[in-house]
Amino acid sequence: MCSPLRGDLERNIRKAQAYCREAVEFGVVPLATHIYFTQFLDDRIPHERKLGMELDTEILKKCKEVWVYGIQNPSEGMKAKMELAKKLGISVRDAVEIYGEMMLKHSNSRR
Repeated sequence: MCSPLRGDLERNIRKAQAYCREAVEFGVVPLATHIYFTQFLDDRIPHERKLGMELDTEILKKCKEVWVYGIQNPSEGMKAKMELAKKLGISVRDAVEIYGEMMLKHSNSRR
């Protein structure tokens, strides 16, 4: 999962949690490391932010794809994650499109 964090931190964390919840409801195992690592690293301290991004890279290497929330206007951190994913050969997808696909698949399976 890739979504904004900085700015309205509490609001952005709640939104990321909601995105993860929706992914679980579609049978996906979500990883929102940007809200996980900030539980014990302070994103406002440069060396801790850097460490969090390095740890995120290690997890990203194991992912099949990155779902991006706000792909039209990504933050600097989001841009870095998307660029790295592309370098690693990991699919970068617009979450809005994914949810459309999932909703369609879900509605077709009910028939």
